[in-house]
Amino acid sequence: MSNVNCPPAFFDTLDEMPNPFKRPVTSLKHLLLDAPQDAVDDYQCAAEFIFSYRGSPDTFSTYRREIEHFLHWCLIISEKKLKQIVREDIEAYIEFAKQPPSNWVGDKNVPRFLLRQGERVPNTDWRPYVQAGGEFVVSQAALQSLFSVLSSFFNFLIQESYISANPVAQIRQKSKFLRKQQSQGKIRRLSPLQWDFVIETAEQMAAEQPLVHERTLFIMNALFAMYLRISELVDTSRWQPQMGHFQADQEGNWWFLTVGKGNKEREISVSDAMLEALKRYRLSRGLPSLPTPGEATPLIHKTRGKGGISSTRQIRGIVQKCFDAAAEKMRANGFVEDAERLGAATVHWLRHTGISEDVKHRPREHVRDDAGHGSSAITDRYIDVERAERHASARQKLIK
Repeated sequence: MSNVNCPPAFFDTLDEMPNPFKRPVTSLKHLLLDAPQDAVDDYQCAAEFIFSYRGSPDTFSTYRREIEHFLHWCLIISEKKLKQIVREDIEAYIEFAKQPPSNWVGDKNVPRFLLRQGERVPNTDWRPYVQAGGEFVVSQAALQSLFSVLSSFFNFLIQESYISANPVAQIRQKSKFLRKQQSQGKIRRLSPLQWDFVIETAEQMAAEQPLVHERTLFIMNALFAMYLRISELVDTSRWQPQMGHFQADQEGNWWFLTVGKGNKEREISVSDAMLEALKRYRLSRGLPSLPTPGEATPLIHKTRGKGGISSTRQIRGIVQKCFDAAAEKMRANGFVEDAERLGAATVHWLRHTGISEDVKHRPREHVRDDAGHGSSAITDRYIDVERAERHASARQKLIK
């Protein structure tokens, strides 16, 4: 299957994707020269479904990826229309997704489209799947995402009277694809030692290059101390985080207002240490130490140009630079294994780390509300006491 031509990206970025409701697609020749004309309706439905999730950058990216992969398979591999897809096709697609053609797998993320003479054109270096080093492996989390998004897509098509049944829902034995866990999976987070190195590195970077890295230090503090998701730091059409979203109540307690997953608004209690971090950041930007009510100054400013950062990728890049520098310091201090593990960390680990530290000292209901968890059961996943006790009771077991 490795000789199957690699398809281009079917859908553009959140900022560049045209509104399919206002500009319906009329041909797919710009994507695939031999694309059948009757596949246009499938593409149009997919575009409308993806575009409807533009309110959340992360959700948009996840849905775009899964639907794009599936359309690639439908158009190029199976040569079937959405109306022809049945349960057996979904199972065949899952097997394909677990081992796509080798020339469909890239070793790094590259832009989907490039700007040439004022026109967006597909980037020939882009690949549908990415595996940085080693053999391509699909995780259980990726399979869960695939099932979830495709099921939502087919339900959408039913609501639009485009199809009559959901083939994903007809797969009775999902267990042959998805493993069930007896207990909750391990929360991915930084160890106390790793976090100490990371925050000290951010402070050192800020001291050496304040114009650039005071922002880095504030981002690290906010992600850890307020358990923010990366999407809660960037400007979107749905929400623009501003300095005025830090607000004091009548008792003088400070809160941070944000809009998170599911477009839910919540208030996060701001600790004294976080308030000091805010003051330092504001003073570095030439602002008064505390924001005024309704202050519209962007929370995470661009270093060039006006307004707030609107790209989650840019935030990831800022955090990754700090992680990389901290890992180098750890290696230099002899903590080689810890440095290697830090190399696998992502931005989201900071949220997990902050929550995990706080459930040791704060009532879980308080942590739950600050984190925006839908239930205490989610917060309970961060409580390690039972796990630690279970291991301690097993430590002295004898074999002989």
